[in-house]
Amino acid sequence: MKQTLLLSLFIVFSFNLFGQYTKVTGLVIDSITEEVLPFVNIQIIGSNAGATTGFDGKFIIKSKANFDSILVSYIGYQSQTIGIKRNSFQSITIKLKSTKTELKEVVVHAKENPAHIILRKVIANKRINSSYNLDAYEYKVYNKIQMDANNITDDFKNRRSLKPFKFIFDNVDTSTINGKSYLPLLLTESVSDIYYRRNPEEFKETITASRASGIKNKSVTQFLGKMYQDIDIYENYMGIFRLNFVSPIADFGLRTYKYYLIDSATIDGHWCYQIMFKPRRKQEATFTGEIWITDTTFAVKTIDMKINKVNINFVNAMAISQSYQLIDRKYWMLKRDNFVIDFNVIEKSRTVTGFFGHKTSIYKDILINKTRPDEDYKSNVAVNVGEGAWDRSKEYWDSTRFEDLNQEETKIYTMVDTIVTLPAFRNLYDMVVLVTTGYYSTDFFDYGPFTRTYSYNGVEGHRFRIGGRTSNRWNDKFRLYGHLAYGTMDYEFKYALGMQYVFKKNPRRAIDISYKNDMEQLGASVRAIKQDNIISSVFRTDPNISLTMVEQYKGSFMYEYFNGFSNTLTFRRRNIFPLQDQKFLINEDGQVKTLESITTSEIELKTHIAYKEVFFVEKFNRKSVGTKYPKINIFYAYGFPNLLKSMYEYHKLQISVKQRFNIGSLGYTKYIVSWGKIWGELPYPLLEVHPGNETWIYDDFAFNRMGYYEFISDEFFMANLSHNFRGLLFNHIPLIRKLKWREVIYGKVLLGHLSETNQQYSKFPNNTSLLAEPYYEVGVAIENIFKLIRIDASWRLSYLNKKNVSPFGIMGSLRVDF
Repeated sequence: MKQTLLLSLFIVFSFNLFGQYTKVTGLVIDSITEEVLPFVNIQIIGSNAGATTGFDGKFIIKSKANFDSILVSYIGYQSQTIGIKRNSFQSITIKLKSTKTELKEVVVHAKENPAHIILRKVIANKRINSSYNLDAYEYKVYNKIQMDANNITDDFKNRRSLKPFKFIFDNVDTSTINGKSYLPLLLTESVSDIYYRRNPEEFKETITASRASGIKNKSVTQFLGKMYQDIDIYENYMGIFRLNFVSPIADFGLRTYKYYLIDSATIDGHWCYQIMFKPRRKQEATFTGEIWITDTTFAVKTIDMKINKVNINFVNAMAISQSYQLIDRKYWMLKRDNFVIDFNVIEKSRTVTGFFGHKTSIYKDILINKTRPDEDYKSNVAVNVGEGAWDRSKEYWDSTRFEDLNQEETKIYTMVDTIVTLPAFRNLYDMVVLVTTGYYSTDFFDYGPFTRTYSYNGVEGHRFRIGGRTSNRWNDKFRLYGHLAYGTMDYEFKYALGMQYVFKKNPRRAIDISYKNDMEQLGASVRAIKQDNIISSVFRTDPNISLTMVEQYKGSFMYEYFNGFSNTLTFRRRNIFPLQDQKFLINEDGQVKTLESITTSEIELKTHIAYKEVFFVEKFNRKSVGTKYPKINIFYAYGFPNLLKSMYEYHKLQISVKQRFNIGSLGYTKYIVSWGKIWGELPYPLLEVHPGNETWIYDDFAFNRMGYYEFISDEFFMANLSHNFRGLLFNHIPLIRKLKWREVIYGKVLLGHLSETNQQYSKFPNNTSLLAEPYYEVGVAIENIFKLIRIDASWRLSYLNKKNVSPFGIMGSLRVDF
C-alpha cells in the first residue's frame, strides 16, 4: 500500500534532479506582425546540437553542454545570436527581423508533396523495418521511472502540514515540457531480459534487478519492466491510457496528418530526412512533432512528438522521444526511448499541484533470429521477477545500469527513505489509505469500510455496522476479517467472521473460510453497491424491503496455474430465511407446505480463462489490469441432498464471456454474454433471480429498468452490449468539445424459461412474471461531466403493461477514467 501513498503524494514531496542542465524554452515570432515562425533553426554555438521550432513557433533545448549562446536563423530573416545563462532554466521570446530582400518569382510545379512520397515509402517498408517479421529476438533493457511533484509554489511550501518536510524544498527545477517548477519524488530502476519467438508466439520478460526509492513491496517490481510501458511507433494505433492514438506512420496517416519536409542531414552515419507533422483535425487522438527517416531503407531513425488537445482527463502534456539503431546492418531496433507526462486534476493549472511521470528505456545486447530452447520462453506469470532481483547491492547497480545516475538522482533514494521514517509521513499515509480504501489502518488492524458504518432500509431501519480486517503490516499472507451490525427496527444483531491465507501470490494459490449471518439482496448484480452502503440508502426510490436473512458457511480454494487460467473450488452451506411474517410456500405431493427456511449444501467449481491477463499484486490483494482478449468464466455447482440437513439436489451450469476492445479511433466496445441452466425441482430463491436495480445509480451489470424478483428463470441467456465513442461527436462541436463529454450507447436483452415443474413448485413474489418473450432495455449516456459524473437515460422496451413499471428513467453514477 505504501507505493499507492507515494503515487498519491506526488503532489507533496520532492528534490532537485536536473540542476546541471542548461534548459531553454523559446518562441520565435516575426518582429513586426508577431506571427509565429515555424521551422526556424536553433543551433547551440560551438556544437552541432540544436532544435527546430514547431508549427507553433516554439522550441526546447536541454543540454549538459557548456554553452552560453545560440544562433537563430531562418530564410528571409536576419540571423540572431542570443545569450544564454548556463546551468539554469530560462524562457525567451525571439523576434526576427525580415531582410526585406525582393526575390524574383520562382514557379515550382510539384506533382506531390515530397514528404508524402517519403511517407509512402516508410509505410511500404514498415514490416521490413519493424520487428514484425523477425523469427526471434532478445535483448536487455534498462528502465528508469521518475515521478515529480510540479507547480511548487510558495503557498504550497508554506502549508502547515508540510513543515516537517521543509528540507526537501531546498532546490526546485523547471521542466522544458511546459515550464512548470517541479521536485522529484520517486525513482525506480529495473533491468530485464527480453525473449521473443514468433512461431509459436512467445514473449517472456524476466526482471533481473530492480530497486525503487521508498517502496518495499517486491510485488511492484513486475510493473517496473518493459512490458507495461511499451509504445510501438510502427503500429497503426498506440494504446495510451486505454485510448488509441494514431501513429504518425500509420497506414492511413495521410488521411490523419499533414506532413512537411524540412531538412536532411547525416545522423549516426545515415542520411536522413526531417519531416514535421501535425493533425488535420482538432481534438483527435494524434500527435504533433518531427520524425527523421533514413534514406534507402526508409526506417525511422528518431522521432519526437507531443499529444495534441485531446479528450483525455488529467493529462496536461505528454511527450515521446524514440531513437533506433541498425543491428547486423539489416534490422532496425529501438536504442532508447523517453516518455514524459504531466498529470494534473485541473488542466493548464499553474497553482494546483500535480506531477510529472518520466520513463527512460535503454536497449543493448540485441540478438536477432537466434532461437532458444522452448523452456527459455515458457512462463506461468506475465512478468518474471528473478530471484534476488530486489536485493541487488549498490556495487551491482554501479556496474550494471546502462548509464550512471547523476548526483541529484542519487540523492532521491536518500531523501525518500528519510521521508518515510517521519511521523508526519505516517499520518499522511493513514489519511490517504482511509480515502482510497475506506479503511483506517493501524499496525495490526484496519477498521472499515467507513461507507458501510451507517445505512437505512425498510427491514432493519437504521443499521449500524462496525467491521475490519487484520492489517497487511501485521501479516501479508494471513488475514482475519469480520463485522458486527445492528438494526433499530428488527432489534437483531448480524455478524460475519472469516479468514484468508495466501500460499503463493503469483500465480495465486489461496484459501478462504468464512461464516456470516446477515441480510442479502437476492437479485442484485455482482457489481451492485452493497445494500448496507450509505450511498445505496440515499439513492433509492423507496426504502428497501426485499432483503433476505442468510446464514452461510463457506470455504474456497483458488489454484491459478498461470496468469489468466485458474480454478476455484468452493463449498457453501446456506440457510435462507423469509423475512418478517412471510413464509416460503411450496407445493409438494399436491399439498401446500410452509418452509421456515431453505437449506442447501453445494460444491462449485469455477474455471477462469483470460489469455494474457495481467494482475497488479499488492502485499495481500491483487487486481486484474485486464487483457485485450475475452475473459471466460465457467461455473458448475452441485447441490448435495441430505448433507448437513440440505433439502435439495440440483445441478447449475453458467458460462459467461466478456471483453473490452478499441475500434480504431471510434472509441471502445464492451460486451457481456451469459448462458445458464439449472436442473432440479427448487423453490424460487435457488433459481436464477435476474439482477434488477431499484436505485438511481446506474449499474452496468444489472437491468436498470427491472425490479428485484421481477423475472426468475431456470434457463436463460443474457447479452449486454455498449459502445463509448470517447467524444467522437462532441469533439467536433466547437463549444461542446471544451467540456470533453463522451457519448455512450448500450442495449441489453434477456431471454429466459422457467420449467413447468418449478412454476408449480413454489409460490413466487407478487411482482414475479414469466419471461414469455425477451426483455429489452436500451439507453444513452453522457459521461465525463466535470470528469466525474455520468448521466444515463434508459428505456424499457418490453413488458410495459405490468403494474408499477417505469419505462423511462434518468440515472447517475460516478466514473473516474482517463
